[in-house]
Amino acid sequence: MKGWLPQTLARLLLPGLVLVLWESVAIHLGKPGVLPRLENVLAILIQPAARVLTDSSLLECIYISLARVIVAFSMSVAIAVPLGILMGRYQVIKSLVDPLLELLRPVPPLAWVPLILAWLGITSIGEILPWRVESVLLWNMQVSMLIIIMIGIFFPVLLNTVYGVQSIPPQIIEAAQTLGAREQALLMRVILPMALPSILTGVRVGLGVGWMCLVAAEMLPGSTAGLGYLIWYAHELMRTDIVLAGIIIIGLIGTVFDQVLRLIASKCFSWVE
Repeated sequence: MKGWLPQTLARLLLPGLVLVLWESVAIHLGKPGVLPRLENVLAILIQPAARVLTDSSLLECIYISLARVIVAFSMSVAIAVPLGILMGRYQVIKSLVDPLLELLRPVPPLAWVPLILAWLGITSIGEILPWRVESVLLWNMQVSMLIIIMIGIFFPVLLNTVYGVQSIPPQIIEAAQTLGAREQALLMRVILPMALPSILTGVRVGLGVGWMCLVAAEMLPGSTAGLGYLIWYAHELMRTDIVLAGIIIIGLIGTVFDQVLRLIASKCFSWVE
């Protein structure tokens, strides 16, 4: 407790200096289109329910962006974790899949944008469902955006899962087999729990990359809502105050996600050095 206050002040020192520098430069320039005053940005942030440029409010843009990331994240993890466990456990599967993955992994997610748009266009989940839906969220859930975000999340989760499985000491596997554990029980009760710390690290990295891909994906044709769309639209209208407000929100949301995952790791995997 004694060191809490100095540590907090130390962590706030650099951000505080950045804010002071920001305000000083903004006053000196006197050009809101280049760098707005801090108070102008705060005026947008403290009224998140107000309409901003479009029919959507800041809160609605946050809601849609979060929904896109959560859906893409869930789909990506559902594929990457089982595949990573199988690749880490069975060498034959790794030998079959690894060459293709190593070829695709260095390709930036945004490099797939032209192909994905050519194949899928701006089709949304609301359009492909066999029944009529009135959900604004589903109609703003473009499949091409989800795939781009998924690609960004997929590889960090997959690689860390493979690493986590292969890092398990062989003695633990052998002990479980000696005690009569079958392969399914071995995967679910020994390998998966032991690999979870590494998987969580991959999730943290993947979410960060996913947020970067989200902002870029929301600037693509067909997007009418979301933080990335709002930032791009504000840029075209020279509303730099809205651009900075959007950037700050993205940074804050990413920080919250990372801190929550750090807390989970510290509480559940305190035995990991």
